[in-house]
Amino acid sequence: MGLFSKIGQGLKKTRDSLMNSVNSVLRSFTKIDDGLFEELEEILIMADAGAATSAKICETLKSKVKEQGVTDPETIKGLLKDTVSEMLSGGQEMNLSTVPSVILVIGVNGVGKTTSIGKLAAKYKSEGKKVILGAADTFRAAAIEQLDIWAQRAGVEIVKHTQGSDPAAVVYDTIAAAKARKADIIICDTAGRLHNKKNLMDELAKINRVISRELPDADKEVLLVLDATTGQNAVNQAREFKNAAGITGIILTKLDGTAKGGVVLAIREELGIPVKFVGVGEGLDDLQPFVPDEFADGLFAEKLMRAGK
Repeated sequence: MGLFSKIGQGLKKTRDSLMNSVNSVLRSFTKIDDGLFEELEEILIMADAGAATSAKICETLKSKVKEQGVTDPETIKGLLKDTVSEMLSGGQEMNLSTVPSVILVIGVNGVGKTTSIGKLAAKYKSEGKKVILGAADTFRAAAIEQLDIWAQRAGVEIVKHTQGSDPAAVVYDTIAAAKARKADIIICDTAGRLHNKKNLMDELAKINRVISRELPDADKEVLLVLDATTGQNAVNQAREFKNAAGITGIILTKLDGTAKGGVVLAIREELGIPVKFVGVGEGLDDLQPFVPDEFADGLFAEKLMRAGK
């Protein structure tokens, strides 16, 4: 199945909800006026794009309509798709050019963090990269066990200590193993406990010091895993983590299980953090690199609606 099909299917709930509402509004207007934009703004807010982002999209649409002399309400759909694609573009590429490169993954329990790490490992291994995992979320024994299972499933190596061990020590040993085994990519699970932000910040600072000392020139990505089904709560979570952890990108999971896919827009626009991967299913290859044009196509593709996909 191609990437467009995966994204298209993953956005089915959001697309059905959004496009049914958009089409209904456009059919009810014979001309483009402020009332039409107000209705569109409300629809975008309901899709969890956020109030500020929805207002900005509609202001951009107004400018395009004026510049292009558009008079037919139906033309708005194409302009809306282009506007969403433009707004989401930039920064979604992973910067992993050094050998080894490091990916730190954080996120609260239940968002699909361990699953996302396993799928990332499988993706990079399938591209011919040597991957090693570090089980540095030592707060929960289950986190270590789950990551071990995913390492086996993805066919990659793992470095782990016992529950309660120093996470920075796990990262140190993972880096040492990566150097010895000439690994291309190190992926470290880390704790994502927001209830005590100081502990989280101290822990991540210590991990970062180890990485800076042992791999001073390595590329590093810090990815926050968020659950798309939580809508605006995911935006709030991202805001908290951004303040605590220096996030470089988002992995947005469970996109296929929600009509709140507009949250991608809110995260990008309100927080300035690019979405780098989206989860669109349970399969090992269902964590997809985020491509703004394909996301916009999947969001507004009426041919998929007609096909029931």
